[in-house]
Amino acid sequence: MNPKRALVRDIGDRYKSCLSTHPLHSTLDLNLAREQHMAYCSALKELGLEIIRVPRDDERPDSVFVEDNVVVHGGKAIICRMAKMSRRGEETGVETVLKQYLKVKRATSPATVEGGDVVHLDNKLISGISQRTNPEGIAQMQEWLEVPVATIFDPSIMHLKSYVTYLGRKIMIATERYATHPALEGFQIIIPPSNNEYAADTLAVGETVLMAEGYPEAHKMVEEAGFDVVVLNVSEIQKCDGALTCMSVLF
Repeated sequence: MNPKRALVRDIGDRYKSCLSTHPLHSTLDLNLAREQHMAYCSALKELGLEIIRVPRDDERPDSVFVEDNVVVHGGKAIICRMAKMSRRGEETGVETVLKQYLKVKRATSPATVEGGDVVHLDNKLISGISQRTNPEGIAQMQEWLEVPVATIFDPSIMHLKSYVTYLGRKIMIATERYATHPALEGFQIIIPPSNNEYAADTLAVGETVLMAEGYPEAHKMVEEAGFDVVVLNVSEIQKCDGALTCMSVLF
């Protein structure tokens, strides 16, 4: 995938109140989180992406996770209707900015759909049917974006991209739980060891793959597949159940 732009949003003042099941959530350091986000944006800029910033939202704790607000494909964007009431309203700022670049339409009730569920391929999408995305959300996304959407049904998970991401060249990284799913048929699958599963959430830009620090076995597997790996510390993002893909929308 060769995007030109990265939509991002700085971490707001209420970030420590984010939705989280992480056991170390109480130790979250807001200043360190902001430093890590700055490093993330710098890495994207160094890869040649134009950084587009949505105005900061200090009222909504999870607003840094812009990926969940929208799904972009083929010059169009569907603005997501998020499952959690506390997150609704985040999408307004994202919509305002994206209207300058893309054709935009909002998902409507009873749909729920979040970008964190959607794996982008060149000519189709793969979406989770999860805690956050329902079949009506997928139907509206498919109709507006005019792209086939394969699905992986697992109502026990929050977002599919915590477990499956696309690297490029018909290669995916996926946890063992999903590696043999029919939706992934035809792809080479890199399966990280169980103690490196968090590293399955990668962000690919051309031949470079951003990966979370602390998972050397997964890093090596991706490097051996022929990709350049850039490692980033996202410890304070992880404490909000976030990861690398969550903090940007590439298009």
